[in-house]
Amino acid sequence: MDVVVLIGRVLFVVLFLSSAFGHFAQTGAMAGYTQSRGVPMPTYAVLASGALLALGGLSVLLGVWADLGSLLLVVMLLPTAFLMHGFWKETDPQARQQEMIQFNKDLALAGAALMLFAFFAHVDELGLTITGPLFDL
Repeated sequence: MDVVVLIGRVLFVVLFLSSAFGHFAQTGAMAGYTQSRGVPMPTYAVLASGALLALGGLSVLLGVWADLGSLLLVVMLLPTAFLMHGFWKETDPQARQQEMIQFNKDLALAGAALMLFAFFAHVDELGLTITGPLFDL
């Protein structure tokens, strides 16, 4: 069972770690898009969200306070869904559909990260982690 959980953790964080890399490697382009969505201090927002993605993803992957790492991902995903993917503002049907997909993806991932938080904070035998949980539910 420990190996199955580890494989799940690896698969779960691939998206977050690759996105974190993009936030740091393409900060200027991402800041331009972020600014077009009306987010204040776009460069700072891109770097801060990249840091949350990297820290949360590495925490879950390595099993170092993975419960906290899961919460960091939730903290990044929920505001991103509402600030960056406001499909209700789009007038073009294709743009609206694309933003709705991204909004729903962020909500679903936030829900999964929240469940992962509860799992890490509640289960006594996590197996294949470096530390135990920071929180105790």
